[in-house]
Amino acid sequence: MIVSDDQGAWALGCAGNKDIVTPNIDSLAKNGVRFENFFCTSPVCSPARASMLTGRIPSQHGIHDWLEDSTIERKKIEYLENQNSYVDILSEAGYTCGLSGKWHMGASHKPQKGFSHWFAHESGSGPYYAAPMYKNGELYVETDYITDVITDDAIQFVNENKDTPFYLHIGYTAPHSPWIDNHPKEYTDLYKNCLFESVPQSKENHPNSIFLTHEVQQDITGNLIGYFASITAMDYNIGRIIDELVKLDLREETLIIFTSDNGFSCGHHGFWGKGNGTFPINLFDTSVKVPFIINYPPSIKKGIVSDKLISAYDIRPTILDLVNLPDSPDITLPGQSFINSLYEENFDIDEENNHIYILDEYGPNRMVRNKDFKLIKRYPYGPDEFYDLRYDPNENDNKYFDPDYQSVIEEMTLDLSKWFLTYANPEIDGSRESVFGSGQKNLAGDWSKGKQSYILEDYIRESPKYNYD
Repeated sequence: MIVSDDQGAWALGCAGNKDIVTPNIDSLAKNGVRFENFFCTSPVCSPARASMLTGRIPSQHGIHDWLEDSTIERKKIEYLENQNSYVDILSEAGYTCGLSGKWHMGASHKPQKGFSHWFAHESGSGPYYAAPMYKNGELYVETDYITDVITDDAIQFVNENKDTPFYLHIGYTAPHSPWIDNHPKEYTDLYKNCLFESVPQSKENHPNSIFLTHEVQQDITGNLIGYFASITAMDYNIGRIIDELVKLDLREETLIIFTSDNGFSCGHHGFWGKGNGTFPINLFDTSVKVPFIINYPPSIKKGIVSDKLISAYDIRPTILDLVNLPDSPDITLPGQSFINSLYEENFDIDEENNHIYILDEYGPNRMVRNKDFKLIKRYPYGPDEFYDLRYDPNENDNKYFDPDYQSVIEEMTLDLSKWFLTYANPEIDGSRESVFGSGQKNLAGDWSKGKQSYILEDYIRESPKYNYD
């Protein structure tokens, strides 16, 4: 399982991007199945990764924002304590399970959730040439390029476990910022004359853009070069892993998944960032749609592009289905296996597609989406949004108050409400959480035992548009 960090679904050659260089990931897609409608469960890293691992939505696992762990006390919080994951099940079934790279779900200093091999980033992001890493329980600063180092560790794990069943979770920090002066020249040089036609910059910023915009505007081209170069560097390293599997005669026995934690906008909609790239928090497709490729040479179809609507909360049941292991959830989970989409001839035929929903949340912001329509509810006061994706795929025209759509909006509002009533834990329900997109520093809701859970940054407080004083 290879998970990139902040990579939009648009940022791959196999997705039609003619600017970016990703031959190894493109090869995985060419010889596997690529889903072009795959969605994260929350458009920011920590809750999205926790949902991927546990199969729970954020309102079930309690991570609602990226984890701000700048103090010793915060670093020690194990947010997923007593919540099982599919890795726990794999481990119990005899798989040796390893983590190489980003974790960012709390208590990064110690192995959790079925992992025995643990090479973990201390937090969530940071410089590529001075990354704080935990190895053998000890924290040190890695001076080499962290994308290469994560790959080195992954290759070592494969070699040490080549004779036994293994699961390897590779968490790259690419293409997360920083982008300027953080990537090898051999990759940045590939883009120094690039026109970046795949990401045209809006002449006007999103009216509610608050994150990254000022720093990025100082050198938009330089930041684009860094973003694209970091992905190409990661792609090269994925090629190294594949080559090692071939060398060890393991490629035909190894199932490979490539995805990202959340999407990202590099100027799309006039802002840079993900869900917290604006306030109110956004749930644009560029923030919630992620790449997802699955490749297994012996049996999974090759060269298929599926438009089936799939969510990251479907990953857990699918992986367990693929390895023929029964699930043992401690609560009712929302996901369903999409294993049939990997094998059956007509796996995209679905006459009820308009009633297949993808649901997403980021604190009190919730989305329900099918192939035609998308509704965003912001509790309790809005502003709410509704898009007709048939005519407005880029989500530029909010039809929430258009009388022609009121019956559809009412139906989708009710469906969204019922779905979250089914799966959300009222003790940590995101619709009641004061998530601002500026970080979570404690357990959520009632689990925090009265402590403050979320951070309201000074630059939001001081904003004349959003004055909370």
